[in-house]
Amino acid sequence: MIAVIQRVSQASVTVNQQVIGKIDRGILVLLAIEPDDNETKAKRLAQRIAGYRIFEDEVGKMNLNVSDIDGEILVVSQFTLAADTRSGMRPSFTSAAKPEVSIPLYNYFCLQLRGHGFAVPTGEFGADMKVALVNDGPVTFTLTC
Repeated sequence: MIAVIQRVSQASVTVNQQVIGKIDRGILVLLAIEPDDNETKAKRLAQRIAGYRIFEDEVGKMNLNVSDIDGEILVVSQFTLAADTRSGMRPSFTSAAKPEVSIPLYNYFCLQLRGHGFAVPTGEFGADMKVALVNDGPVTFTLTC
């Protein structure tokens, strides 16, 4: 699993000109699932994101996690993160999991985050989505499991 997480002051995802997911301060997660991914990896990645300390404390150090700041988490599927870009002039998506593997794991990942107390609005798997965000910092990390 590959997750690009961004600390945001706000983020939203729109499908067919309708906002289907929106958060204020928190984390936007762009998530890709690879063929060898499983529920164990999804659970571990959700734990890491819920506990990842990327928010500033009173002295300006990244010591707080999203729960500490009463933040929110928005998850958007993005299979392009799993692209093989090592050669040529066009990405290959053979390293991304097929929908029959990725959809259940995507849903399981979101369920795990909900288990940490977050509402977890999401995008729509496989849809043409428009993602808007205000990256706070900017702060962006890539996490893998």
